[in-house]
Amino acid sequence: MDANRVDGCKQSSKTQLELDKTRFHVIGAILFTAQSGLLHPTAVVKTRMQVAEGGLAHMSGVSVFRNILKNDGIRGIFRGFGTGAVGALPGRVLALTSLEVSKEMVLESTRDVNMSEASRLAMANGVAGLLSNLVSCAYFVPLDVICQRLMVQGLPGVARTNGPFDVVRNILRTEGFRGLYRGFGLTIVTQSPASALWWSAYSSAQHVIWRSLGYGVDSEKKPCELELVTVQAAAGTAAGACSSIITTPIDTIKTRLQVMDNFGGGRPSVMKTTKLLLQEDGWTGFYRGFGPRFLNMSLWGTSMIVTYELIKRLSVKRE
Repeated sequence: MDANRVDGCKQSSKTQLELDKTRFHVIGAILFTAQSGLLHPTAVVKTRMQVAEGGLAHMSGVSVFRNILKNDGIRGIFRGFGTGAVGALPGRVLALTSLEVSKEMVLESTRDVNMSEASRLAMANGVAGLLSNLVSCAYFVPLDVICQRLMVQGLPGVARTNGPFDVVRNILRTEGFRGLYRGFGLTIVTQSPASALWWSAYSSAQHVIWRSLGYGVDSEKKPCELELVTVQAAAGTAAGACSSIITTPIDTIKTRLQVMDNFGGGRPSVMKTTKLLLQEDGWTGFYRGFGPRFLNMSLWGTSMIVTYELIKRLSVKRE
């Protein structure tokens, strides 16, 4: 059986070395930017639902989307996208490189370990996702703070700013450099395990799906391109959906911590943010914006992994 075709994550060391790294990063930057653009409106809706106060906090995702269109037009649902798209390019290179390098290292180091291929691949993908997230968080957290503050422009009580540089100036003036890293510790503690969980779930889901379709270890069949993409999309959707259910409460706290300033004059903290959220909505408040986030992560999981595997196939060196 052609393992590279059945599972894009089952890349041998030979295939890894044959990737054209320049093409890998250029194609990846273009395709992932396009993907982010398509999903950005759901991120804007999710962020506003998590941060809004009063009646806006209890509106449905569809109602929030319509409200943004009514008040701000198409521009409103793409607030922060330009900043995120341009700013994320170096971060994506960093994330993709660390993901591939760490995955290859784990696969090499476990080559002689007595474990099933599925377990070995799940572990390699999980460790790679964990390390990749740790490396990229240092870059992406300040970008997230800036983008999220742009996303909530227009909400009652939110001061207007003149673009990302004005946001940075305001943060540095009022909070100093530390302000750009609001929620950094929470991001590290939650996103790294979540990333590891996502990649492990993706690898395991693919293994289960392929086996159920009759592509076992000793199978002589080879999947067609449509089957390959469909299975990758299904596994990505399942991984994204599971991740959204588990991580939404922490994401809500993190988003509010990074964006909101109404903490009675004291410095924002996880505890203060959590108490304020409980006072406003009780325990259900932790799942504010769950609908848009579930949709975002499910679609993101599907499109991201299909895009990721496509990039790798397009980047293999031609002999």
